[in-house]
Amino acid sequence: MTNGNAPGGDAARGRDLVVPSRLLERQVADWDGVRAETIKLLCQQPLEFHRVEQCHLLVALEQAQRYDGETTVEGLPKSTRRDLSHKLTFIPSGCAFSGWMKPRVSLEATLFYIDPAMLEINAGRVAAPAVRPRLFFEDESIWQTVAKLKPLISSTDNADRVYAEALSQVLAHEITRLNDEATGLLPMRGGLAAWQQKRIVEFIDEHLAEELPLATLANLAQLSTYHFARAFKRSFGVPPHRHHTNRRIERARVLLANPVTAVADVAVEVGFSGASAFSATFRKITGQTPTEYRRGLA
Repeated sequence: MTNGNAPGGDAARGRDLVVPSRLLERQVADWDGVRAETIKLLCQQPLEFHRVEQCHLLVALEQAQRYDGETTVEGLPKSTRRDLSHKLTFIPSGCAFSGWMKPRVSLEATLFYIDPAMLEINAGRVAAPAVRPRLFFEDESIWQTVAKLKPLISSTDNADRVYAEALSQVLAHEITRLNDEATGLLPMRGGLAAWQQKRIVEFIDEHLAEELPLATLANLAQLSTYHFARAFKRSFGVPPHRHHTNRRIERARVLLANPVTAVADVAVEVGFSGASAFSATFRKITGQTPTEYRRGLA
């Protein structure tokens, strides 16, 4: 259900996990400056995601364990942690994050898309772009606030809405407090701007099966090929061609979850000339052949 307008306008669209809607339970509520969303995956289907949000995003993973997977947040080391239950992740606006996972249990999480202006008001002196990302951390104060907010997402009572918006201010204050701690990492400097990241990652995903010359991507970012290559690696941790290949393999994992799809067809779908080249690349990145990976899913 939805109550009101989502913060961020267009930023509120296109956040779905790569999984059929019938396999995902979801409830949504829009409060002043915050969109709250609960999700529950009804199967252990492999997932992939790749986003650059215009809102801040807080993810509260209530139940999340994976046999395999990785999560990458701009400015932080990549994580391959398996047990993610009762962990929090905070992604500042404009910060790229991506990953994939092969779930061990049904995923349950609560997500909060937060208008950056809320943190500026709470911080007073801290501008939204300076807010730091944090990956798979623990904070009992935030969990207590999440526990109070979660049951309000499904409520249509106006008094509950007023209470939820007050708690949302508390949540913004707690996130601002995290930013003052010395343990966080600042986003990398010298990388692509948020609009460049968004344009590039969306273009790559839309043309996943195609060859993408460096000059084409650089033109989209309005940079020379030299400066684009350096800025891209600074933002994503890998060169553009490797990112493109990694995205192909991430997509292939999802396609391989369908047992009726031939490996050769998956190879073509993600842009490889044949099953042999696809298998070699898949094994280099994942440590398994596509057939071995599919057998593991079963």
